[in-house]
Amino acid sequence: MMRSRPVAILKSAILVLLLTGFGSKWIQAAGPSQLEELANLPVPISNNAVALRPQGSGYEIVSALGLESGKTWRDTSSKAFRYVSDTGQWVAIQDVPGPAGRLAASAVSVAGEVYVFGGYTVAEDGSESSVPQVYKLQQDSGEWQEFTRMPIPVEDSVLLVYGDRYVYLLSGWHDLGNVNLVQVLDTHDSSWRQATPYPGAPVFGHAGGISGSRMLVCDGVRIEYPHTGAPRRFTPSFECWQGEISTDDHRRIDWKPVMTHPGMARYRMAASGDDQGRVFFAGGSTNPYNFDGTGYNGLPSEPESGVFSYDFESGMWMCHGDLPIATMDHRTMLSHGGWLYIVGGMREKQQVSDGVFRFRPAPARKCPVQTLQTSRPPP
Repeated sequence: MMRSRPVAILKSAILVLLLTGFGSKWIQAAGPSQLEELANLPVPISNNAVALRPQGSGYEIVSALGLESGKTWRDTSSKAFRYVSDTGQWVAIQDVPGPAGRLAASAVSVAGEVYVFGGYTVAEDGSESSVPQVYKLQQDSGEWQEFTRMPIPVEDSVLLVYGDRYVYLLSGWHDLGNVNLVQVLDTHDSSWRQATPYPGAPVFGHAGGISGSRMLVCDGVRIEYPHTGAPRRFTPSFECWQGEISTDDHRRIDWKPVMTHPGMARYRMAASGDDQGRVFFAGGSTNPYNFDGTGYNGLPSEPESGVFSYDFESGMWMCHGDLPIATMDHRTMLSHGGWLYIVGGMREKQQVSDGVFRFRPAPARKCPVQTLQTSRPPP
């Protein structure tokens, strides 16, 4: 059965000044210090798996799977595309193999290689099935080769890379519910291990990033089981957890709760760590939704535009203004050379987008004063 989600909607209005420069569009607004629109994807796509790998003096972005603009079960996609910065163009590559188009898959770049993990299929009756396959992109041919299978298939999970070798799959949805597992793939030999479990409420649609050996994971949707025996409920989880990977054993993670970020809990934000001990978050929605962008409270979900970051050293949240483009329904945010990249997703009125842009965050400033809560360990 399809997952359901509640809560309120927050809309924001932003004044955008669009300046056109040579070979690209440059936008200045009350947010990023610089924003550049890149070439559009060949088709509008949301909830897509994306990864960036450095290539010589440039880089390459891969986008695979996701949801096309019709937003029905028939519009789940198997398509994959590759963007090369040297040419500034997207090209189609082999569709990702598997039973059907898939949503909520994840992609990562490890040691110059791109991997795509799982996702879920949607049948005409709304039933969902988690896919276990992990595929590796063959760089020369643009074809996919099965690399391994997840021990417990998850989607809508957070995937983080440590030591340019290990891929951590943190919580996520498996077939009928959330799991608290942290599964670790060693890309050197395709072996799997279980790491210290995720300490918060198991969630899907959460967001996170890693800097060095420290990771941060926030928000998502949890399951609540009423004592009355009523059907389970899907509610926002307003928790943030910091984990530090042990230098002696990559399977051991020291978890601790941290202050939640400013504002309301968000679903499917874009997030990425940097090399300066920070994790950035952008976009998402305060109204969790089914894959078509409509919340199960009957209200259409709308994207957010705010950008904020968490600094591991100070333990503080900092705000970086608003993007001129409100966006949601992301698997991750890409980072390269001081730029943050957002590929596809949903824009206002749940419109699936072919837009691709990168931005340099505005200088950090203290976030507006508000009552913040600290995530607490489960009883």
